[in-house]
Amino acid sequence: MGSQDARRRTATAPWISTLVLAAAVCLTVPSSATAAQTADPAPRAAHGRTLDAPAVSDRPFVEVRRYDAPEASQGVAVDSEFFYAVGNRRIAKYERETGARVREWRGEADGPVIHLNSCVVIEASLICAHSNHPGVPMLSSVEIWNTATLEHTESISFGIYEGSLTWAIPQDGSWWLNFAHYGNESGTPGKGSEWTSLIQFDANWHRQAGYAYPVELIEQLTPNSLSGGNWSADGRLYVTGHDEAEIYVLELPAMGSVLRWVETIPAPMHGQAWVFDPKDDATVWGLVRSARQVVVGRRR
Repeated sequence: MGSQDARRRTATAPWISTLVLAAAVCLTVPSSATAAQTADPAPRAAHGRTLDAPAVSDRPFVEVRRYDAPEASQGVAVDSEFFYAVGNRRIAKYERETGARVREWRGEADGPVIHLNSCVVIEASLICAHSNHPGVPMLSSVEIWNTATLEHTESISFGIYEGSLTWAIPQDGSWWLNFAHYGNESGTPGKGSEWTSLIQFDANWHRQAGYAYPVELIEQLTPNSLSGGNWSADGRLYVTGHDEAEIYVLELPAMGSVLRWVETIPAPMHGQAWVFDPKDDATVWGLVRSARQVVVGRRR
């Protein structure tokens, strides 16, 4: 994997100082490919079928609270005192206790921030996945803000890589990034939703491993893709789609390259990006995009 250093730094927490540029790899597409070819992945991916969709859990996440947050079109992040409602070019900081908005960051309409996705709070930093969605070729970066001030502090560019970045989350010393593909006009010609992949990087952004998603899950989500993902305390990956009021539970495979889909859990949020509550891993924070509300759910 080729690499070049394109990191732009203004102020960096100590743990971020090891970050370097991830490699950018040009995607080669046959000239005859058309957007129509991405509409249905099933005929091309059916050979990878390994299991039927798992049963739906009888222990759903049940709604316990909602907040109005007009910025909440893409996702939400949370720490012990505040939550952060995320839109394409907006981040607003709210008090957990009162729901009062205390600070906001807003990008310019013609600025470099185009489509923020999943964000997560780590120490004093808000780490956000970013892309140029629905632009093609797909471009991706990780953008970082200071949680106290909402000042932008760092950008890590992937350029043209494996798709459209929808989350970047840490786990056991690694970074896990999801690069989405879409089976509609926002997709890369010839590559539908089945090209979505989970990639593991080390702390210095060297690629370590990569995984594909089960065909059954992709069939359920196409032409959209996976929007939010987080590792649970039990070491499983919980992911969400674009609109579905469900969380899909996945495990790394003992052999091969396809993640195992082991459970589906009903949840009050409607897809998009979400997080576990740092105070209680049985609680999730997500959003209802149509209502521009942040919703909190607890596992029954």
